[in-house]
Amino acid sequence: MEPVALSPERRRADLERMRSETFDILVIGGGVTGAGIALDAATRGLTCALVEQRDYAAGTSSRSSKLIHGGLRYLEQMNFGLVREALKERGLLLNDLAPHLVRPVSFLFPLTHHVWERFYIGSGIQIYDRLGGSKHLPGHRHLSKRGAHDLMPSLRDDALVGAIRYYDAQVDDARHTMEIARTAAAYGATTTTSTRVIGLLREGERVVGATVRDQESGEEIDVHARQVINATGVWTDEIQDLVGRGRIKVRASKGIHLVVPRDRIHSDTGLILRTPSSVLFVIPWGRHWLIGTTDTDWNLDLAHPAASASDIQYVLDQVNRVLRTPLTHEDVEGVYAGLRPLLSGESDATSKLSREHAVVQTVAGLITVAGGKYTTYRVMAEDAVDAAARNLSQRVPGSVTDRTPLLGAQGFHALWNRRERLAEEVGLHVSRVEHLLGRYGSMIHEVLALLEGRPELGERIAGADDYLKVEAIYAARHEGALHLDDVLTRRTRISIETFDRGRAAARDVAPLMGEVHGWDQERIDREIEHYEARVAAELESQRMPDDHTADAARMGARDVRVGAGRAS
Repeated sequence: MEPVALSPERRRADLERMRSETFDILVIGGGVTGAGIALDAATRGLTCALVEQRDYAAGTSSRSSKLIHGGLRYLEQMNFGLVREALKERGLLLNDLAPHLVRPVSFLFPLTHHVWERFYIGSGIQIYDRLGGSKHLPGHRHLSKRGAHDLMPSLRDDALVGAIRYYDAQVDDARHTMEIARTAAAYGATTTTSTRVIGLLREGERVVGATVRDQESGEEIDVHARQVINATGVWTDEIQDLVGRGRIKVRASKGIHLVVPRDRIHSDTGLILRTPSSVLFVIPWGRHWLIGTTDTDWNLDLAHPAASASDIQYVLDQVNRVLRTPLTHEDVEGVYAGLRPLLSGESDATSKLSREHAVVQTVAGLITVAGGKYTTYRVMAEDAVDAAARNLSQRVPGSVTDRTPLLGAQGFHALWNRRERLAEEVGLHVSRVEHLLGRYGSMIHEVLALLEGRPELGERIAGADDYLKVEAIYAARHEGALHLDDVLTRRTRISIETFDRGRAAARDVAPLMGEVHGWDQERIDREIEHYEARVAAELESQRMPDDHTADAARMGARDVRVGAGRAS
């Protein structure tokens, strides 16, 4: 498999294919499930097109807790099947499919009662380890109160009587989703962003494709396909409404996360806490901590869910229950809110709605997949393509994505082992090479090739010391980034990892993207203006007391993509 660049030229070629070709499968939605479907279909020998109204992972798939895990709370709910399935996927991602993007992370589970709680929680985590298999991650360890404080000195003395340390895995969800889409493209799939579905094509009662609007040019294209798969997450009902009926109902649950600098909490491990409505994670994230999440019903704008002041205060209150030095609003450098697409059920509590997925045929020619969790995206994709394949005339082979590494995975371990030598060869500090390997894996050679003759691209992006200027060029030339927000929010995490939310970086990154896309100064200025307006709206929304006022404030910034924000 040869690497494919999701370049401006590739996008134009893919749009031309969409005008002229009838595909076996058209996927609506460029989140992790939609990208996974495109990869699954392409690696079975099917022709496939994927359309996404904004950017890869622009919705839920860039706003998760960034964990690849089975979910201890699902084990407590006795959902052993879901936990076993998710832990199997965790092992595949860690070892075979994306070892450059998925890595181990440990958590401390504080115990507040003697004897019975250690037995109860310890037994559950032991089952968790066994379901996950012992070869992937270290097993859990019981710790005394002193042992727990040695690992996490920031814990209050009265926060625990002991603890258990266990392991899971984490991922940069947006990069992972993009890399799935890029791998699908390498196997022949057509993948385009800024392409919004505005209608479904019908032959009688059968769906035979979709009308798509190119958000960049305004052109409308009829894309024909033998099967259409709706993988739009919280937009599921809107796509189903285009045919006047739906067999799946999805309910959106909002979860928010705070990002704080690593020095605000002294710990060598992550932390998991019970809260009144869900669980709270404190997750190591490079030079930062991610702290979340909430779990509340959301019925407002789906494209840009807003975190209110009360959401932020709730998370701070919950984590401060156990910290020696409480976190304040001044410690928060980033906030992000995402919507979980839950299968609607009888319970009023979103935390109790199903995280299992469903695949149904909405009408002839239209398959809908919804629910699930990030970790099990590959299983959801396989099930969706299986359902579509039953309606195709040709024989379709079984899924091979459980043994199809993503771009950057092959050769990653060998490169990691020789990272110090690689650093000497390219003239970068070894920590920079480690950073690049953890983002690009064996595709690092493509990134480094851009430095040849342009040493200035090895400089840091203004206000975002963890990232190099070459990464902005690479994002636009190889990773399908069409707008400034795509780079600052998803190809990198500058928008949540800096106190200025990426405003200084924007002035560095926009001209670099402009080199690739041919932007003039007016267009560069417009991209910066859009980004700064988005940041201002988000900051304003985070000062509002509740969901409705926060949503109104966030909607004060227009989306940079013309007309984006509804179905697909």
